[in-house]
Amino acid sequence: MEINEAVIDFFRCPEDSLHLGLLQPGLGAPGFFKFGPEAIGYGQVGVAFASDDVRRELHDASSDVRMDGGACLISFDPGSVVENLRRERYVADGPSDGVGLAHRGLVRKAYYAVRPILPVPIRKYLQRISLRGWDQKPFPRWPVDRSVDQILERLMLFALKARGLDRIPFIWFWPEGKSACAVMTHDVETKTGLDFCSSLMDLNDSYGIKSSFQIIPEGRYHTPPQVRAEIERRGFEVDVHDWNHDGHLYSDRATFLSRAAKINRIASDWGAQGFRSGVLYRNLDWYAEFTFSYDMSVPNVGHLDPQPGGCCTTFPYFIGKMLEIPLTTTQDYPLFHVLRDYSIDLWRKQIGLILQGHGLISTVVHPDYIIEKRARATYSELLAYLAVLGSAHDVWLALPRDVNRWWRDRARMSLIRKNGRWEIEGPGSERARVAYASLDGESLAYTLSDSTHEVGIRA
Repeated sequence: MEINEAVIDFFRCPEDSLHLGLLQPGLGAPGFFKFGPEAIGYGQVGVAFASDDVRRELHDASSDVRMDGGACLISFDPGSVVENLRRERYVADGPSDGVGLAHRGLVRKAYYAVRPILPVPIRKYLQRISLRGWDQKPFPRWPVDRSVDQILERLMLFALKARGLDRIPFIWFWPEGKSACAVMTHDVETKTGLDFCSSLMDLNDSYGIKSSFQIIPEGRYHTPPQVRAEIERRGFEVDVHDWNHDGHLYSDRATFLSRAAKINRIASDWGAQGFRSGVLYRNLDWYAEFTFSYDMSVPNVGHLDPQPGGCCTTFPYFIGKMLEIPLTTTQDYPLFHVLRDYSIDLWRKQIGLILQGHGLISTVVHPDYIIEKRARATYSELLAYLAVLGSAHDVWLALPRDVNRWWRDRARMSLIRKNGRWEIEGPGSERARVAYASLDGESLAYTLSDSTHEVGIRA
């Protein structure tokens, strides 16, 4: 990847806006390093060796930056580092937490083999045991990790300094100048949850929030066509949820290929654009076999999920032709049954951190787990909070398919200088807004072209 491309793709700024260069090729094996006070990268560094353990003292690659005639020289390839984080390559390459991947796979198979006969309290107990020590993991940073976003923001900051510019124009992240985006999704895991979907839509509608329902095609329950039709008729969305939710979708290549072919046929039959795997199990290297337009299976921070990792970004990103819409907040199940927290305090904290970076608030709440009175009250409080964000803080409340369409349109837009002003060209450009990135001390400030309001972001 050309060295400027990652920053240009993220901001959608003119190609000649910044001039990044490598000080020298990377040294040694990929590893962890810092880039500023908060962001952690994973890849090769050209000035110092990166660490194979994120818990050690890490080299700060921002100290390597040199300015040279308008160019900003750095010690790592941003495109490679950003892809390593988004695709969770640090998990496969990094040190083990004491439980190898093969061992995890065997434990997973054993658990799913006996799961149908396990009482619910026993399942919850085993899940809490399996997640022991989650709060001691230093990376990704809990409860929201913005390392990808912060690396790209900091590179924009250095580009401004190198060229001595007051500001650099770019295409704002969200349509109509919205401050951020919020998406509500529902994974339907049992027939009980399916039967509750109509009531759940009533509840969502009472707060003016539409959502998507991810439905399992095979095994756990049968979904009559009229149920999917009702969801669509009421302005909600239907997506595909795994194949049969037995935990084995990615267990081996042959199993995956067989199920992926059936999943693709179901998506075509249903007219579904999106997909989420069961329990957020994933193998991003196999995604090319899917025909979906977008996926929603990668968490921002995976500490409370059976599969470790996290994409370290609060924005959508492409995995080949597929758009990833990451899950950026904690799922309801671990919140209620692992943390035993029936408040929205954690959700509010995560949302606040995402709003600071104008990112995507992506939430999954299972119909199966909010039928109970206390859980439903918590969910209602979350809906009320999101409704306030939409009305008072200009957050875009969207369906996943709307985010998918916008992010694809934005990726094809360009900034063109005409008659002394910047204009946006491309599909959907009538909804886009020109914004400017400028220096605010050692932070980055954003200004919309039709607004004098600036929001500072540490970079």
